[in-house]
Amino acid sequence: MHAEMMRTIVAAMPFPVIGIGRDERVAAANPAALALFGAGIEGRHHLLSLRQPALQEAIAAALGQGVAGTVRHVIPGPSQDITYRVTAAPAGEGYALLTFEDVTEAEQMGQMRRDFVANVSHELRTPLTALLGFIETLRGAAKEDPAARERFLSIMEREASRMNRLIGDLLQLSRVESQERIRPTERVDLHALVAGAVATLRPLAEGAEVAVEMTGELGPLPLPGDADQITQVLVNLIENAVKYGGAGGKVSIHIAREQLPRGPGLRVDVMDQGEGIDPVHIPRLTERFYRVDGHRSREQGGTGLGLAIVKHIVQRHRGRIRIESERGKGSVFSVILPET
Repeated sequence: MHAEMMRTIVAAMPFPVIGIGRDERVAAANPAALALFGAGIEGRHHLLSLRQPALQEAIAAALGQGVAGTVRHVIPGPSQDITYRVTAAPAGEGYALLTFEDVTEAEQMGQMRRDFVANVSHELRTPLTALLGFIETLRGAAKEDPAARERFLSIMEREASRMNRLIGDLLQLSRVESQERIRPTERVDLHALVAGAVATLRPLAEGAEVAVEMTGELGPLPLPGDADQITQVLVNLIENAVKYGGAGGKVSIHIAREQLPRGPGLRVDVMDQGEGIDPVHIPRLTERFYRVDGHRSREQGGTGLGLAIVKHIVQRHRGRIRIESERGKGSVFSVILPET
């Protein structure tokens, strides 16, 4: 293979490709590779741009021994590193061809799956350990102690309920993710759904001595949506506001119209007067099992999956969720949905 043929082959590739000649200089690089490593890479020794030891070894093997190899190559980025699977293969007459496959997203998804399994295991192990411990105690030391038995059974019921809620939320998250690409076609009344969610949570709010009020646009406010899923979003956000932000004694739900890039939309703001959330936590609040205060969340019956479910439901409805908060000044959770 001569240099001109290599340039032709490299230029036709849709992903970054670099051809290295027998003089160990870059003989050809397609536009994707030039965008990745800079326009001046051609003609330079490959060591000036491709410095990672594993990649150097693969290039040496392809050029000197005619042996193909695959290595992992990481390029630091401003917000996150980009990971490539690089294949270095001999291309005849002392040439080597490097192909760069971006596997960043695949690696992130793999890590997310591993983290998810680890988190689920941890969340289930804690109540299971408690249950096994109390069962052993009831069979032994507390066998003839009615008061202790009643107390332990009460704790066991609470821990079993916690596992049941977690399993329910896991199943719900799985269902929501499986439906995320299926757009709802039914027309629902957003005002009626908000009013229904408020009515459902009225006893909880009264028990916590929190007043819940609705303001803004009056119904009917039709939009395409899944009534059950939108209700789940509203119940989750209002319940969180009452439980974690109800210290101020008031939660407000405001409905407003909002112009979206693709047309008119509706926004529901759930506002509390609680202690607020440190802004450092806000970008991660919709991650699975992410909690600002893990102990308090568990004490309140939270599974750490509620806002993750909310995020996927809102994405299914082509909407978005916005969170604004400041320590000591309460929080605003907004759901914005298109009307068409």
